[in-house]
Amino acid sequence: MSIKSRSEKSFSTVFLVLFLILTCGVFLNLKIVTDRIMRKKIPGSSIIYLPKGEYLKYATFGYSSFLADLIYIWAIQYYSDYNIPDRFLYLDHIFSIIAELDPHYFDPIDLGAFIAAYEAQDLDLALKILDMGLEKNPKEWFFPYMAAHYLQFIRKDHERAQEYYKITMSIEGYPPIVRRLYADAIFKAKDYERAWQTWLEIYNTAEDERTKRVASNHLYIIKATMDTDTLKEAIAQYKEKYGRYPTDLSRLVSAGFLDSIPRDMDGKEYLYDSQTGEAKPPTIPWKR
Repeated sequence: MSIKSRSEKSFSTVFLVLFLILTCGVFLNLKIVTDRIMRKKIPGSSIIYLPKGEYLKYATFGYSSFLADLIYIWAIQYYSDYNIPDRFLYLDHIFSIIAELDPHYFDPIDLGAFIAAYEAQDLDLALKILDMGLEKNPKEWFFPYMAAHYLQFIRKDHERAQEYYKITMSIEGYPPIVRRLYADAIFKAKDYERAWQTWLEIYNTAEDERTKRVASNHLYIIKATMDTDTLKEAIAQYKEKYGRYPTDLSRLVSAGFLDSIPRDMDGKEYLYDSQTGEAKPPTIPWKR
């Protein structure tokens, strides 16, 4: 390399460093100025000047990950300030900037979705953030898994949760618990036949006794649920016809409402209260 080439390269490096320092100085000055303005007048004033990440990335000269770190640290402080009532207004904007600057930076996407789901109570926004993470990282099972988790346990949308669990299970490396949560979502959606088949497959392919025991208990619950639903319907029909509850479950057979009385998965009879007409399992599944 000639002396002239080395000189030109050194000058370019110095120029880029000086320009980066100047850019940071401008942003810092803007922050100082906006921080002097009451937040009640301009909610989220500290971030309204930040452009989209795809544009901001060009101004970092290869230091986009570093800037993503700075914005992430700032975001943690900003969204921890409960004195800012409108702080969630720019949630989507700020975390999309971080994702554009560093698409493979998982923590901000996880935290952004968490804040949206639990703090802002905006599950649709949480799902949007997680979908963005999956779009930028299609081989990462974590993002659809968290989306399914939020849908299943916050919104109780078990059908939609199943779709995200399916996406999770299509990605290599997902943990075994995902399939069990998927099976539970099917059960919670009251698709008992499919839930039974899924848990049975988990039981048959389990590599350890603990998983087999968990699957067995869920199979017990599914069968008990289907059986007690059958008994409940027959008991209601009996009462409608005779004006009272049957004295025992065998009356349902003699009266022609059932061909036989079901037993639980362990072969035990279901408990029945003739005063209330309630039938229930004889065993607590987790104590079998």
